[in-house]
Amino acid sequence: MIIQRVVLNSRPGKNGVPVAENFRLEESTIADAIQAGQVRVRTLYLSVDPYMRCRMNEDTGSDYLLPWQLSEVADGGGIGVVEESKHDSFAKGDFVISFNWPWQTVAILDGSLLQKLIPQLVNGRLSYFLGAAGITGLTALLGIKEKGHVAVGANQTMVVSGAAGACGSLAGQIGRLEGCSRVVGIAGTDEKCSILVQEMGFDAAINYKKGNVAEQLREFCPGGVDVYFDNVGGDISDTVISQMNQNSHIILCGQISQYNKDVPYPPPLSPDIEKIRKERNITRERFLVLNYMDKQEASVLQLCQWIQEGKLKVRETVVEGLANIGAAFQSMMSGGNIGKQIVSVSK
Repeated sequence: MIIQRVVLNSRPGKNGVPVAENFRLEESTIADAIQAGQVRVRTLYLSVDPYMRCRMNEDTGSDYLLPWQLSEVADGGGIGVVEESKHDSFAKGDFVISFNWPWQTVAILDGSLLQKLIPQLVNGRLSYFLGAAGITGLTALLGIKEKGHVAVGANQTMVVSGAAGACGSLAGQIGRLEGCSRVVGIAGTDEKCSILVQEMGFDAAINYKKGNVAEQLREFCPGGVDVYFDNVGGDISDTVISQMNQNSHIILCGQISQYNKDVPYPPPLSPDIEKIRKERNITRERFLVLNYMDKQEASVLQLCQWIQEGKLKVRETVVEGLANIGAAFQSMMSGGNIGKQIVSVSK
């Protein structure tokens, strides 16, 4: 069977900025017949995520991420529909998900790597299982629960950087649902800031490309910052940490401003900011959602319930066509999208 697939065409280098041309669309073939335990699936949606930047290097710098190989098919979170099954858990027409889904139109996968999806849980929006009701939503929810120490009635203020991104846009809303009394986002355009406040219920949003971020933080967080959901690192995080309260907490989710730099993860803080962190007893521990998979099922059901009740607003940036996945990746890494970046492969 002839298929289309996307392979890693070139590496941007440890300090390089990814471009669409780092990926290549090509034709390939898969077997016409499947073996016992296998499932043939047609790809519907693929997830494009910041962590994938590390997989473009020869060494990911992580013990849980494998690098993509040159001229080999890329992979990540994906959703598809079963066309043929020789696995007892799946039948033709089932919707399934895997976090090692090859970037190709049709694939033959080991059934043990798949999970069956129930579209009704997300009001039929299957792609949500790659975002708000998937790893992205779990990262936001479990990050806040495990590292944020949010308590109802504690009058806590949360700041979220990268607030218009896939995880940040959910984290601010979940912080509120979990008990924060004030939520402030940091994003890169007036449009994003407007969406955060008017659509997603943030109390305020700061465009870090305009004005003085430190002054605006003091205005919007007059009592200081108790919880910081950090998606970006760098200068923005230094500014937030300098205004955090005694015994406050940093949820170290991502450091996207550092992903195109050859630095360790998590990047060390500057001496002045590290001194502030220690003096104020601010926690800053690496958070990896994969360490909390025993809480996955209950947490996904909670996320789905909030979605069904309209308490969790979801934004997606959807790009049509497998041929455009490289451009989608480049746009996401440059901060050009709002919410989760999804590639729709076939209808």
